[in-house]
Amino acid sequence: MKRKLIIPFLLGGLIFGFSSCDSESENEGSGTSQLQVRMTDAPGDYEEVNIEIESVQVHTEDTDSEEGWITLDEINPGIYNLLDFANGQDTLLASAELPAGNISQIRLILGDENTVKLKSGEVIDLKTPSGQTSGVKLDVNATLESDVTYVMLLDFDAARSVVAKGNGGYNLKPVIRVISQAVAGGIRGKVTPAEYKPGIYVISSANDTLGGFANEAGDFLIKGVPAGSYTVKFYTEGAAHDTTVTDVVVSQNAIKDLGTVQLPE
Repeated sequence: MKRKLIIPFLLGGLIFGFSSCDSESENEGSGTSQLQVRMTDAPGDYEEVNIEIESVQVHTEDTDSEEGWITLDEINPGIYNLLDFANGQDTLLASAELPAGNISQIRLILGDENTVKLKSGEVIDLKTPSGQTSGVKLDVNATLESDVTYVMLLDFDAARSVVAKGNGGYNLKPVIRVISQAVAGGIRGKVTPAEYKPGIYVISSANDTLGGFANEAGDFLIKGVPAGSYTVKFYTEGAAHDTTVTDVVVSQNAIKDLGTVQLPE
């Protein structure tokens, strides 16, 4: 039987916007809610980053005990190439109809078929450090209301999740953000020339930073951007083709389209 690993994720941020009623007794414990867990990715400089996902669980009690975990029954297990889900693409990992009420945590259970494919074509196993097997402790603390669908988007950062070791091997140290699509906006656009494939920083006035990359066609979409004003920096190797767009205003629940961004040649 394949050994299962329960991986604690490093959380780059948590944006969650579940609403609650004035009276908890009106909804808690009556009716059901639909919960979806979806996955997207901030791409890294690899050909593939393959992660085996076996199960998704949520915790319904405000404790750290093993009791109260519910496995989402509509699961799509398998090996996922994270780079397939960059620039706005995502995929449904699991969903379930749950009793209305509170959920406190979420965790993923991974298999051990995790690999990275380098630009050279070499495929290397991703090793999980032994100290990272105690389980994810992701505090959600949300109230699911009756007859409402909720979506949690797991935004993997592939570049930061794959860590090179000195001996030529690679460790898997997953870095993710959890985004509620109900409250988050985004920034999209297209860079030209596309062959520069810039990295992108979205920087708030408080210097909070989100990021991603343009794809082969120059398209990009940065999800999980709260309403506000941002500076968007496009950076390239050697900085010769860098550029910056200022005063980018994102509205609640809306995608801001920057159109075509011309990089210096």
